[in-house]
Amino acid sequence: MAQKITLTEPVRFLALGDSYTIGEGVSARYRWPTQFVDSMQHRGIDCLEPRIIAATGWRTDNLKNAIRKSKFKEQYNLVSLLIGVNNFYQQKPLEAYKVEFGELVLTAIRLAGGEPSLVFVLSIPDYGYTPFGKDKLETITRGIDEYNAANKAIADKLGVAYYSITDISRRGLDEPDLVTTDGLHPSGKMYSAWVQRILDNMLGPAPGEY
Repeated sequence: MAQKITLTEPVRFLALGDSYTIGEGVSARYRWPTQFVDSMQHRGIDCLEPRIIAATGWRTDNLKNAIRKSKFKEQYNLVSLLIGVNNFYQQKPLEAYKVEFGELVLTAIRLAGGEPSLVFVLSIPDYGYTPFGKDKLETITRGIDEYNAANKAIADKLGVAYYSITDISRRGLDEPDLVTTDGLHPSGKMYSAWVQRILDNMLGPAPGEY
């Protein structure tokens, strides 16, 4: 059973991922980790600027290598992980993804001081619901569902929180402003919806929200 996130201030947030975490196609202030920190601060939580280790095109193995090469001068007390779309897109074996994703969750826990309750995983968005992917929507959706079933099972097994944002991404064709101008990646507006989902799960609705 996934643990509930336990926050300690100041929050030192590390975000691990790929194009969805670095915010391909949007300016830095609209990346979801940046919006997340801004929203935390708006709720009165002392949250430092996020550190992001992510790049467009990264698979699980790329992220593992980048983490290995990174220097961590401080211990983080909140770590997120969102990775896997490029493993699927490049038709890498699902079984290999499962192994590497599990290793990445364990690394995230280590970077959070060994505390699973300080780590959360985000589900992979469904890019079938974009202009780029719509012609192969059914195939993409089936694959993304398989990958998300795998990463959720691993997150649950290792006791870290899991927040699904895939349903939000599936509004992309009906709500074009949720997709950036490249026709593939989320817009700042979609990232805002992700942040709302994360915070509602992590902290509950903000005062005045129902």
